[in-house]
Amino acid sequence: MDVIEAIEARRSIRKYEKRSVPEDILQKILEAGRWAPSASNAQPWNFIVLKDEGIRKEVARVTTYGKFLAEAPLGIAVVIDPRASTHPVEDGAIATQNMLLAAHALGLGTCWIGSYGSVHEEKVKKILGIPENKRLLSLISVGFPAESRKSAREELRKIVFIDRYGKK
Repeated sequence: MDVIEAIEARRSIRKYEKRSVPEDILQKILEAGRWAPSASNAQPWNFIVLKDEGIRKEVARVTTYGKFLAEAPLGIAVVIDPRASTHPVEDGAIATQNMLLAAHALGLGTCWIGSYGSVHEEKVKKILGIPENKRLLSLISVGFPAESRKSAREELRKIVFIDRYGKK
């Protein structure tokens, strides 16, 4: 699968088969996150792999929109250091997207669960032992999809302008 195909076909998956993610595939997903670009190559991220079902359930319980994480065979928490980069949120978001696309290309489903600045960020930080000076940017549920999803996008002609906003 090429990158354009992965971008166009990836969807947020919230239902997963009850089978584990092989370690070699997990490593490829994490490598995709590690190789994300970052401002001044700061790489202000850490990834916490959530393998323990009890921890995933506890994290899912305190999230607003991520209850399905409890049923996923795997989760990844993306942690950023706001002091390590001039653009830590953007850097961590790119790492998250790289992992979503890599997982899709490897036959897995994922869903980005936003955490940065959410009401559950501090609760999840406590559960996962994330230091006070770090931020939880996102949680990713990962597994073999037990559903398929469709999505539509606006036509380019409706969202692209030339030289100035509104100029077709």
